[in-house]
This record gives sequence, structure tokens and C-alpha cells, in this order.
Amino acid sequence: MEFSVKHDGGFSYIEEGQGDVLLLLHGLFGALSNFQGILEEFQHRNKVVIPLLPIYEMPLLNATVRGLVDHVHRFVEYKKYDQVILVGNSLGGHVALLYALQHPHKVRAMVLTGSSGLFENTLGGTFPKRGDYNFIKEKTEYTFYDPKTATKELVDEVYEICNNRSKAMRVISMARSAMKEHLGPHLHKLHMPVLLIWGKNDRITPPFVGEEFHKLLPNSELVLIDQCGHAPMMEKPQEFNVILEEFLQKLNVGIEP
Repeated sequence: MEFSVKHDGGFSYIEEGQGDVLLLLHGLFGALSNFQGILEEFQHRNKVVIPLLPIYEMPLLNATVRGLVDHVHRFVEYKKYDQVILVGNSLGGHVALLYALQHPHKVRAMVLTGSSGLFENTLGGTFPKRGDYNFIKEKTEYTFYDPKTATKELVDEVYEICNNRSKAMRVISMARSAMKEHLGPHLHKLHMPVLLIWGKNDRITPPFVGEEFHKLLPNSELVLIDQCGHAPMMEKPQEFNVILEEFLQKLNVGIEP
């Protein structure tokens, strides 16, 4: 299913459906397509919004996690969303947490999957080598339990990013800033409901990271998905959607009268 990307007010985003806002935040090498399964399933009962985070277009000095938080804040204000339910994968989860810490009144609930902010093993501990397609393919496959999830299209996207000097510099800047933004001491301040969906076979943010988030976030629940890596919404979309639906039902979100 194809969805149109809107370009409005200096923002690029997908917005489909009506109702409570699910705001989906992708990761460092992520894209709008990462959330296709959620979009197709939930657009019929929620307003599903996926902003394209300007990781590769930001001025280098602003290419930080907090730079992305500022972008999300400006976007939410521009769209005049009253409250949102944040869904963040990997770096997107990190952005969601920082946004919630800065603007708790705007966040009704959060769903974090493979989130950074406590610990991450980025692409297996090494940044992909420029020009080495097989190496980048291997490291992209490392993201998933089933290496077949790393389609040629996905590998090609990562390869292009790593071989574009401007984009690669911003990825490095963003990754370094994420490592500096350790959120452990601050998570107790977040009292909104938080659902943690983690792959049991996540090698980038292993299951113990999800367990640590669960300990530190006072109103959280943790669900582990078997035979699943760092991006459950891509690798196990049906199972992910069932878990998300149960969480939203508890919040009384998108329930028809």
C-alpha cells in the first residue's frame, strides 16, 4: 500500500486516519517505510503520523539527538496536536524519551522498541566501512534475527548513506550525541504509561536494556518477542500490532463506542 508524503511548513511526513495521534519516530538508519505495518493496521481508528526526521539535512552542529527533539517539538506545535502517543524505535525511542522529559504534558503514553538512551551496540560495534557493500550488508543483517529481513533495498539505502560523506558525518555526529545522552538518572520523572516491546534476539539493544528501562520507568510494562531483533515492527509486524492494540485498548484509545 502506497501512502503520500506531505510537505508542509518545512516538514515532511505521512498523516493518515482520524482520532488519537500515534506519532511514530524512526531510528538512525530508519525511514518512513519502517512503520508500514503499523500504518496499515491503525490508520482506520487513529491518526497515524510519521515525520521524516531530518537526520541527513540538519546543519552539522545541530545533528544531535536534542536537535531532533527540537524538530519534533516544532512539528507537534505546527500541527497543533493536543497530546500524542509516541512510538519510537532505536534512536526514535531516545528522541521520544527526551521529548517526554521536556514536554510531559504533550505525551499521553509511549511505546519504545529497541530504544537507545541506556545502552546500544551500534551496528555491531563498528561504523560501516565506506565502499564495502558486503560489510554493510552483513552489518545491516545484524540488526535482525532473520537476515532475510534486510532486503536488498534496505541494504542499498544504508550503503548510500555510508558512502555519502555529508550524510555519514551527520550519522556519526548523531550517534556520538546519543551516547552522551544517558537517560538513566531521569527516567523516574516519566509517569505516563510506557509499553516496552523488545526483540529477545536484539543484539544492538539487548533484552537486558529493555529490562533496565522497565525498572527505571515507574509506569511501564515489558513484552519480549521471540526470534526477533532490533526492529520488531518490521520483523514481526503482526505480533507487534497485537501487543500495541492491547496497550491502546487499556488506554481506551481508538475504541469505537
